[in-house]
Amino acid sequence: MNTEAISVLPPREAMEFDVVIVGAGPAGLATAIRLRQRAVEQGQELSVCVLEKGSEPGAHILSGAVMDPRALGELFPDWQAKGAPLKQAVTRDEFLFLDETGARTTPNWLLPECFQNHGNYIVSLGEVTRWLAQQAEALEVAIFPGFAAAEVLYDDTGAVMGVATGDMGIHKDGTPGPNFERGMELHAKYTVFAEGSRGHLGRQLIRRFELDAGKDPQSYGIGIKELWQIDPAKHEPGLVVHAAGWPLDDDTYGGAFLYHAEGGKVSIGYVVGLDYKNPWLSPFEEFQRFKTHPAIRKHLEGGKRVAYGARAITAGGILSLPKTVFPGGALVGCEAGYLNVSRIKGSHAAIKTGMLAADAAFDALVAGRARDELSAYPEAFEDSWLKAELMHSKNFKQWFKKGRTLATLMTGIEQWLLPKLGLRNAPWTLHRAKADHECLEPAATQPKIVYPKPDNVLTFDRLSSVFLSSTNHEEDQPSHLTLKDPSIPVEVNLAEYAGPEARYCPAGVYEFVGEGADSRLQINAQNCVHCKTCDIKDPTQNIVWVTPQGGGGPNYPAM
Repeated sequence: MNTEAISVLPPREAMEFDVVIVGAGPAGLATAIRLRQRAVEQGQELSVCVLEKGSEPGAHILSGAVMDPRALGELFPDWQAKGAPLKQAVTRDEFLFLDETGARTTPNWLLPECFQNHGNYIVSLGEVTRWLAQQAEALEVAIFPGFAAAEVLYDDTGAVMGVATGDMGIHKDGTPGPNFERGMELHAKYTVFAEGSRGHLGRQLIRRFELDAGKDPQSYGIGIKELWQIDPAKHEPGLVVHAAGWPLDDDTYGGAFLYHAEGGKVSIGYVVGLDYKNPWLSPFEEFQRFKTHPAIRKHLEGGKRVAYGARAITAGGILSLPKTVFPGGALVGCEAGYLNVSRIKGSHAAIKTGMLAADAAFDALVAGRARDELSAYPEAFEDSWLKAELMHSKNFKQWFKKGRTLATLMTGIEQWLLPKLGLRNAPWTLHRAKADHECLEPAATQPKIVYPKPDNVLTFDRLSSVFLSSTNHEEDQPSHLTLKDPSIPVEVNLAEYAGPEARYCPAGVYEFVGEGADSRLQINAQNCVHCKTCDIKDPTQNIVWVTPQGGGGPNYPAM
């Protein structure tokens, strides 16, 4: 980047708000809604702004999703009358253990509570997010889509005082183009970060304020999803299928979902824990293989794939939950890591934590405070139903580091047997010591995996998949996928780990071209679906995902 050109840019203009929220997902919008609800109830003036890097709220939202409506009911007791898009109630649960050709179905009476979905809804979380944005705007929340928060701003005391959006119209070489627009500073008394899993600014805040001190290393998964329109004769509205086993080996954490939504649609997806050790593994290809299993393909044959996407999920649970407040701000939703990985649900936690943070911020503002720690937020979490829920699943991910067989047994004990004996929480706690990027083993020590070619009927390649995500980035802009040291991909990652970037990315962003001494890593940043897998799994932590110019990335219609 041409730093000399950037150094002579004019100063940014600034706007003042009571609260600035980064990210218009369920957590950020719930925060904004609750703040304005409290203000209207008590006749207080309160300005709230939400920044969203996607082209509209919901454009970057991807989830399974089966939604627990508990938190939504607290935010809007009349959500059904308001037309919230929770249209398809769950009618039946099915849990499968797969081997290469067969499937064992777990009897419903043996299903732990975390896999029971009575009272929940199969939803498009993108549609739910768009509906939440409409409710927020009706409450006079200012939502700015297409503006990526690129920088945290600090005051003279070191407290967070807001954020700055990225400059627009910059050429690939870093020079301002003819359509250049300077970013805007948004100042606030409190700033709430709701960027989702592995948020770019949240990661910086966790490091700066040492919010993860004394916590287990955070753990992540990559979730890959397709939306299908299936044969009406095969459609069972409300059916929820979860699966474990093949094609992953017993030592690799992962699982799958298949949800029969309304209108003949099926959401099918695969989650692979990013603590896997074999660099030859490709989560994308494992998903494609999974669809060929007889118990799964029977749902899809005769249907058509209509959408595709991928996103990291924060899966460490309560033992990896960082401190969520710092001078001037807070982390909410998946930015902090409130996902209940055992239930494969996070939207209810996102909404709940947004509400808790909003209540703390509103009370502080009414008391005349600004830019201090909102300690009432984590204190309220300690007394919440969400804390009790997350404690119940505290060991879930950790058991899977010991293999699927033991993990299945212990999940049954902790989430099925102990509750029947009157114990909600296991009297033992397991801890993790390694971050995901530390788990890869050298390629020479691991079995090579050869994946079949796609048939373009049931299985597909990355590029045709990315096309369905409607991903777009302006060609002439600086790459948002940056390398600390451009020599490392070839000298370390390719030499020792056989270039895992080309396999863990679900969008074909990374490819090694050339042979021998002429090898180099080519980064096709325009393909990026903003899943953040590279930022998490790169074994040398040499890849750093930064915010692209606003409005770029995927444009999910109903994911």
